[in-house]
Amino acid sequence: MNTSILFQNVKLGPFELKNRIVLPPLTRSRSTQPGNIPNDLMATYYGQRSGAGFMVTEGTQIEPRGQGYAWTPGIYSPEQIAGWKKVTETVHKEGGVIFAQLWHVGRVSHTTLQPGGGAPVAPSAIQAKAVKVFIETGPGQGTLADPSVPRELTTAEVKELVQLYAQAARNALEAGFDGVEIHCANGYLVNQFISAHSNKRTDEYGGSLANRLRFLREIVEAVSAVVGNDRLGVRFAPLFESTTEERVYLGLVEEDPHQTYISAIKILEEVGIAYLSLAEADWENAPDLPEMFRKAVREAFSGRILYAGKYTVEKGVRMVELGYADLIAFGRPFIANPDLPQRIANNWPLNQVDPSSMYGGTEKGYIDYPRYAG
Repeated sequence: MNTSILFQNVKLGPFELKNRIVLPPLTRSRSTQPGNIPNDLMATYYGQRSGAGFMVTEGTQIEPRGQGYAWTPGIYSPEQIAGWKKVTETVHKEGGVIFAQLWHVGRVSHTTLQPGGGAPVAPSAIQAKAVKVFIETGPGQGTLADPSVPRELTTAEVKELVQLYAQAARNALEAGFDGVEIHCANGYLVNQFISAHSNKRTDEYGGSLANRLRFLREIVEAVSAVVGNDRLGVRFAPLFESTTEERVYLGLVEEDPHQTYISAIKILEEVGIAYLSLAEADWENAPDLPEMFRKAVREAFSGRILYAGKYTVEKGVRMVELGYADLIAFGRPFIANPDLPQRIANNWPLNQVDPSSMYGGTEKGYIDYPRYAG
C-alpha cells in the first residue's frame, strides 16, 4: 500500500497543505459554561492534532438558537471569539491550517437549549424523529431527550439567518481562522431546507428542488463575500439507502439523492468554493456511496474533494489513487491519536477510542491520549 500518497503536499485555496490527512469536525462538548466559550483545554486539543494537513473545528453554532446539544461552542459573542483566538493561535504556532465549521441545528434542538425556552426554528413545523438531543440537567450532567416541535421560520427570518451566517464568518476571521466550512449535512438546518421531508414551505424557499436549494445558495454566496471563495468549504452527507441506522442522518433520505446532491454541488461550483466535504454513513456495515455518484461529483466540482466516514488508511489511499478524493478525514482515530499522521507514516499501532469520554467531561479522553512512544 502506497501511504506516501497521503503525505504529498496539496494546494487548498491559498494554502499549501503538508499532507492530505484531515481532522474533521468532531463534537466534543468541552466548552466553558455559561456562555459556550472555547477554552484553554480546547486549544490544547487542537494544538495536539496540528500534524494534520488540514483541520476543521467541531460544529460551532452561529447564534443561540443554533444549539442542539449541551456544552457545544458558539461563535457569536465577544467571549466566544476571544476563546477561539486561543485555539487558532495555538494551531498556527504548530504550523496548522484550521477552518471553523459554521453550524445551526434548526429543528434538532430542545426548548431548554433555546433562548427564553422557545421552540426551535425550522423550515417547517415538523418534529425531528429518530434522533435525540443532549440537554443539561445540572453542572456537568445531562441526558438525551427528544427534539421539541419546531416553529416555521417566516420568509423574513430566513433572510435574516443568511446574514447570521455571514456575521459568523466575520467572527471566524476575527478569531483568526483561516477560513470556514458551512455545515449542510446530517439533518441540520441547511439540510432541512434541502430535504422534501422536512421542507413543506410554499414561499420561495420551498416546493421545487431549486427553491429548496435557495437557502444553501444564498448562504454560500453571503459567506463567500465575507471570507473569499478560496477560504470556503461546504459539508454534505448524502445517504442513498434507508436503513434501520438512518437515525445517523435523521431520516433525510431523498427520493432522488443523486439529483438532489449533484444539483447542490453545481451551485458550489458556480460560486467557486475551495472544497467539498462528503461525510459518508459511518455505522457498522454502512453502504458505500455509489461509484456513479463519486464520478458525477468529480465531474461536477473542480475544487478539492474531501471524504470522511469510518475511513481506513487503505480505503483513503484507494480513493486518492482513483482520483475521487484529494483529502481524507479520519475522525475517531484522530480523537485517540493526536499524532495520527506520524502513526500512519510509520505504520505504528493506534490507540483505541474510549466511547465513554467522547462528549463532555474534562481532559480525560480529550487531551490525555498518549503519543506513540515506541
